[in-house]
Amino acid sequence: MFSVTEMQDFTLFSVPHVITFLLFLVTCFILIHYRTSLKPYQAVIKWSLFIILIVCEVSHHVWLIMTKQWEVADLPLQLCSLSTFLCLYLFLKGNQKIFQLLFFIGLLPPILSMVTPELEYQFPHYRFLKYFLHHSAIPLAVLYFLHFEGYRLPKKAIITSFVTINIIAVPIFFINQLLDTNFFFLANPSEAKTILSFFGSGIWYYINLEIAAL
Repeated sequence: MFSVTEMQDFTLFSVPHVITFLLFLVTCFILIHYRTSLKPYQAVIKWSLFIILIVCEVSHHVWLIMTKQWEVADLPLQLCSLSTFLCLYLFLKGNQKIFQLLFFIGLLPPILSMVTPELEYQFPHYRFLKYFLHHSAIPLAVLYFLHFEGYRLPKKAIITSFVTINIIAVPIFFINQLLDTNFFFLANPSEAKTILSFFGSGIWYYINLEIAAL
């Protein structure tokens, strides 16, 4: 389950992949449709998501270190890590502007990442479980903030969030150049076959990234 070399046979849209994604969709439906009935359990939902996000982020680095795989490219500077930190902050301290950014980077991007995951390991490997649990908890947290804590989005949030993520991307771009990394997938698409694989290369890759982001 924790081996580096075993179970490296992940297949896109395999039975475990499809079932795991369907379980996520069912959980989303339950969280939305039964939100009134779940209101008495709000604290349980809140702190469960909080713990899941911390465990996923920390255990990932522990596993990499214990298996002697950790390298500078594993710094928590990817979009899902940013979403995780924003979620954790909001669980501890409310902030409308942070939620606006989280909504746009923490709802759809993780879901798309589960549709075409950048993943080598098949179920029930730790990396498979961590990947889908982590990428499920982020949008579930966004739905929690919407339906249980009453956050809302003004229309101007579209532009302000788009500008904010571009401002954040500037230092990330130069960090990639300095460290030869690919944070935010700004250097190139992922090695795995994902949606980004269809974004082209060179200047067209960045243009398509901006269009998709907007």
